[in-house]
Amino acid sequence: MIFWRVKPLDQILENAEKKSLKRQLGALQLTMLGIGAIIGTGIFVLTAEAAQKAGPGMMIAFVIAAIVCGLAALAYAELASMVPVSGSAYTYTYAVLGEALAWIVGWALVLEYAVAAGAVAVGWSGYVNGLLEAGGASLPRILQTGPFDGGGFNVLAFTISLVITGLLVLGTSKSAWVNAVLVSIKIAALVAFVVIAVPAAQAPNFQPFTPTGWGTPMGGVGVLGAAASIFFAYVGFDAVSTAAEETRNPNRNIPIGLIGSLAVCTVFYLLVGYGAVGAAGAQPLYDAAGKLLEPGTQAMAAACLNSTALVCSNEPLAHVLRSLDHNTVAYLVGMAASLALPSVILMMIYGQTRIFFVMSRDGLLPEICSKVHPTFHTPHIITMITGVFVSLFAAMFPVGVLADVSNSGTLFAFVMVAIGVMILRRTQPGRARPFRTPLVWIVCPLAVLGCLLLFVNLSAKALTVFAAWTVIGLIVYLAYGKNHSDLAPKNA
Repeated sequence: MIFWRVKPLDQILENAEKKSLKRQLGALQLTMLGIGAIIGTGIFVLTAEAAQKAGPGMMIAFVIAAIVCGLAALAYAELASMVPVSGSAYTYTYAVLGEALAWIVGWALVLEYAVAAGAVAVGWSGYVNGLLEAGGASLPRILQTGPFDGGGFNVLAFTISLVITGLLVLGTSKSAWVNAVLVSIKIAALVAFVVIAVPAAQAPNFQPFTPTGWGTPMGGVGVLGAAASIFFAYVGFDAVSTAAEETRNPNRNIPIGLIGSLAVCTVFYLLVGYGAVGAAGAQPLYDAAGKLLEPGTQAMAAACLNSTALVCSNEPLAHVLRSLDHNTVAYLVGMAASLALPSVILMMIYGQTRIFFVMSRDGLLPEICSKVHPTFHTPHIITMITGVFVSLFAAMFPVGVLADVSNSGTLFAFVMVAIGVMILRRTQPGRARPFRTPLVWIVCPLAVLGCLLLFVNLSAKALTVFAAWTVIGLIVYLAYGKNHSDLAPKNA
């Protein structure tokens, strides 16, 4: 059947050698790239959104999301070490489940990477706007946020996305070293926050612990709804696998980068979440009728106009520090976020362009998408196209909406990866596996169930966008990719 074309792993590796990228990244750079992709808007900005959905119960949400990501990371590490080429979940699915599902996964990864980059850009603009206001030079409200969040056009988010795109065009090695510096700044900021906020935690601020309950499917609220959203805070570790083709000794270094970056970030998140809740409180806001307000809506924006609640802050970590009278440190944390969040945008756009690069190399997208610049050795055309769309996402939509939509694509891709590991264990048991997922028949099924649990607890809005995006993707595949694929009868 045409919808079940499977590209053998050996063929994928052979094709990668024909049009490949320069191998220049080591284990330390990969781990730093992973931390750079993970620590960002999720912890610096979405902490407030998670608090609105679950109150102090967001602490449990952090743990649930970390467990699901940890399980998925173990599956990713096995496939990435077996198939050290660009493409992430798309490539793995192609080798196991066939072309049609691989296309859907690749298409869904647009939600994970491109939309996520836009979400991070919006989060970055919130911190920069806070710094500008502190300095008495704030932008007009209409230029601070998009039209769906009480503004008109988020000019800062739009601009930073274009700047990062230009940096990526110049070269991977250059951008990786810039990223390492920015990651160091982010870690310093989080350490400063933890040192001040954790000792200031007070038991009454954790009561009631779960004011919105555990949540309901498609409700987008409660502990599970917050976990589905805060999952965004961990997304990014898989971006390490998209750098496989540019990695020295990928069989060793890719697993180190994946698991190492996730472990470091999980410890930070639990400490930061405890400090934020314990020091400032995290109770959600309700409307006059007692209904929980939905983050990223006009009603929530209106309720937050004169509120000093944590759930209303666009810069929650700085907000907590100011509430503890550490105004100077709050300013420095805001400055650190403003300097460092672009590293996350960098990794998200980076991951997206490498997936498009491989899809083009497979014939599913036009050949121009895999054209490599003769001087910079980067896929410059698709990088510029992706950057323009990311800039527009960032300029128009609120961070919470973008994050939830991004999570829908990510969770779907993670399910496919875990299934792929189990199938390959049965169909190709003798293939070399430099990294083997431990307890695979427990870890991978739990990864699938965990991802599905979070997926169904996303908001109805996010799931609707995912369904519509999938339909559009199938139309594009039938109109172009199906006939231009390297595995199409006329090309095979």
